[in-house]
Amino acid sequence: MQPTPSKSLRGIAAALFLGSFAVGGQATAQVSDDVVKIGVLTDMSGQYSDLNGPGSLLAAQMAAADFGGKVLGKPIEIIGADHQQKADIGVGIARRWIENEKVDAISDVTNSAIALAVQQLTRETNRVALFSSPGTTDLTGKQCSPTGFQWVYDNYSNAVGPMKALIDKGNDTFFIITADFAFGHSLEKIASEAIKASGGKVLGTIRHPFGANDLSAFLLPAQASKAKVIVLATAGKDMTTAIKQANEFGIIAGGQSISAPVVFITDVHAIGLSTAQGISFIEGFYWDQNDETRAFAKRFFEVRNAMPTAPQAGVYSSIRHYLKAIQAAGTDEAKAVAAKMRELPVDDFFAKGGKVREDGRMVHDMLLVQVKKPSESKQPWDYYNVVATVSGEQAFQSLAQSECPLVKK
Repeated sequence: MQPTPSKSLRGIAAALFLGSFAVGGQATAQVSDDVVKIGVLTDMSGQYSDLNGPGSLLAAQMAAADFGGKVLGKPIEIIGADHQQKADIGVGIARRWIENEKVDAISDVTNSAIALAVQQLTRETNRVALFSSPGTTDLTGKQCSPTGFQWVYDNYSNAVGPMKALIDKGNDTFFIITADFAFGHSLEKIASEAIKASGGKVLGTIRHPFGANDLSAFLLPAQASKAKVIVLATAGKDMTTAIKQANEFGIIAGGQSISAPVVFITDVHAIGLSTAQGISFIEGFYWDQNDETRAFAKRFFEVRNAMPTAPQAGVYSSIRHYLKAIQAAGTDEAKAVAAKMRELPVDDFFAKGGKVREDGRMVHDMLLVQVKKPSESKQPWDYYNVVATVSGEQAFQSLAQSECPLVKK
């Protein structure tokens, strides 16, 4: 006959049972709605769809799969949508995702105007925003957020160094052609300030509408200005159109230089090496940099038949870091995860020794690249010579310069 447990032992056993139930219940509750859902809000069909779009969605799916498809024992779900380059549509999708579909984080967000609106929404609703594509520095400046992160580049990283380098080489007069929306305005402002700070002069500026098929009306005043450098404060197909037309109009042959601060590998692919050769710019990622980048690019290429851009690689990196932070925090609550994202180092194929600052900027090394001559390219997508590595501390605006209210000074 088994001895009857004492009342005290039964009480301890009951307490342990209830305690384990409570802990188990708490662990279950630590992931809201029993799923970690990430929405990739991007340009699926417009002029940025090659450098973001379906490739960004694929990168997000790869990040989730490589993490094992689960975090804290709960499934990771990736969804995507096309914001059509319209702020009202983009914010409407983001709001629906958060309110109705219980999305925990929003990723990519091509277009600075849409990104700033999403930043405000995620701040108000306590969600995480992982920006890989927008260039405006306001995301980590005066409109920074405790749960917002800018991962790949910004207009400061891509404009300030190159403008100074051009002036150091004797190119002291500039004309700026600007995309007429938040990204372009920010890039124009930063480039102008960098030019003036280094002793150069801006002879004129002109703004073109987003998605212009013909930029001749904007290139001709730049050509007539006789500025030594024409700065293209634009991106995507607008930028590639401008470079092609500048070549057709003999602007480059006539002795003026073209500076395009925001260029990605898909842009070079679209322009072609014969036209793009010799252009130098700052990049956040290059697929052929080392064995790790090549391994990721090979997997990506097998699906997309194109090499990953810096924003697409950044989508992967930022989502992996977000998932690691959830794992470390033991919850998907946005502020707790954001704190862990700032605490943990970023160390993957995209960034070695990366650090997330209090303003939400992920600081990592950048690459100064120059487009190869056709004779130098040995295989498809072999487009860049890496001229130099620019340290993150040099590439990005310092915290001392930051307007982010989260930064203690």
